[in-house]
Amino acid sequence: MTDVFASLSRLLSWQSLVDVALVTGVFYGLFRLFRGTRAVQLVRGVLLFIIIFAILEQVIDLPAFNWLMRTAAPMVLFAIPVIFQPELRRALERIGRSAPLWMQRGDTGEVQGLIAEVVKAVEGLALRRHGALLVFEGVTGLAEVVDSGVRVDAEVSAELLSTIFFPNTPLHDGAVIVRRSRLLAASCVLPLTDRDLADTQMGTRHRAAIGVTEQSDALVIVVSEETGRISASRNGRIARVDGSRLRSLLSDYYSTLQ
Repeated sequence: MTDVFASLSRLLSWQSLVDVALVTGVFYGLFRLFRGTRAVQLVRGVLLFIIIFAILEQVIDLPAFNWLMRTAAPMVLFAIPVIFQPELRRALERIGRSAPLWMQRGDTGEVQGLIAEVVKAVEGLALRRHGALLVFEGVTGLAEVVDSGVRVDAEVSAELLSTIFFPNTPLHDGAVIVRRSRLLAASCVLPLTDRDLADTQMGTRHRAAIGVTEQSDALVIVVSEETGRISASRNGRIARVDGSRLRSLLSDYYSTLQ
């Protein structure tokens, strides 16, 4: 009995506990990073493979099988970045999203004023069924997207947004980029998602909204030209919202940037 306790004490040393905790933390972090993407199934499969391989290696002496697994492992590691490049890029961008020094807590009144103007404009555009696409930049910079449009650099107002997205005006076709309380550019081109949205009754604006949020931490608001419905997209997901929900989303989003 004493030998059993001695063996357990050696196995449960503080080094072993730290080792297990680190491995658990790594896989938990991977699941968090890849949550909502195809790569989460890959992480699960790799974890299951490692567990099974470790058990077989310890329990059964299979030289040929062990050699095959060790030989195949490097090839799998090289193939993963190629197959899941978009998901890995998104995960690495999330890791690097720490608020920079210039993102200090702003004036609450200014933020609330901005939100009120945006909600007023979006509700008006939806009522008139004027299609619109508004991108609110987060920590991830959107300089390339801004450069694809026409520079505006003006304070955000309901009148300005309504004018930009009025049908057949020069800047209505494309997205506006908002950084903090400034409207940087209009008629910007966004990357489209590769996901199949054929059965969701979503058009090009919705594909663009999902596409840019798959590659950044931006919040995007879409007004459908066909139905007048308002949608919001973030982290590659999109959902319909009303004015009250939109106000809450914007408040929560700006609170994370402060």
